[in-house]
Amino acid sequence: MPTGNVTSNGRTWVQSYAEDFTTAAAKGSVLQKYPEMDAYDGYKDTSGQGLYAPDKVLSVANGNLDFDLHSENGQPLVATILPDGYSAQTTGRVSVRYKTTKTPGYKFVGMMWPSSDDWNQGEIDWPEADLGGVPRPASAVPGTYSNGAMQFEPESEQFAPTDSTGYHVATTEWDKGAVRFYWDDKLVATTTKAVPTAPMRVTLQAETSLGGGTTPASSKGSVDIDWISIWK
Repeated sequence: MPTGNVTSNGRTWVQSYAEDFTTAAAKGSVLQKYPEMDAYDGYKDTSGQGLYAPDKVLSVANGNLDFDLHSENGQPLVATILPDGYSAQTTGRVSVRYKTTKTPGYKFVGMMWPSSDDWNQGEIDWPEADLGGVPRPASAVPGTYSNGAMQFEPESEQFAPTDSTGYHVATTEWDKGAVRFYWDDKLVATTTKAVPTAPMRVTLQAETSLGGGTTPASSKGSVDIDWISIWK
């Protein structure tokens, strides 16, 4: 896990958070063992199929934060964490080392989301893919909200060179004037058109897929996060 400040693209990023999950935590105890972390709880996910249930999904073992995505009584259970709580920043660098199973019906996305919850202020997504898929980066152009949608960049989709079934490091650099997306330290994409200026929070979201189909009740997948580092 990287610790300390990082110099990248002519800027020194000051580390504000780092976690490598060395303290084991059973389901139902993660937020107590990791008090800096917060999580959504008790309401539906983006597709409307999944229910945020951190106490039934999250655990820590073998140095990994595990998202156990599954259904109970026909209800898909999912989780979204805020590693450093609702802490806001106006630029930021986030690195996550993770892997996923290849499982239908679920997806994972790392996000920078507006502290105001006003989508029109922007959204940065990286990494994002259905479980086991090849992640692609995207950033919403602030001020483009119309008819329930935003305009995203890069305009032509770009993808990581590998899927997410093995451990990889996804890094987002939200700088002044540019957002950069890295996969295992290699640049995947850059946008200068979709750069938020409003305060945002770091969010790691494991939820049901957005493809329009129903998540199979038999689907059981996992997201394993080895470590998270955040800089401002």
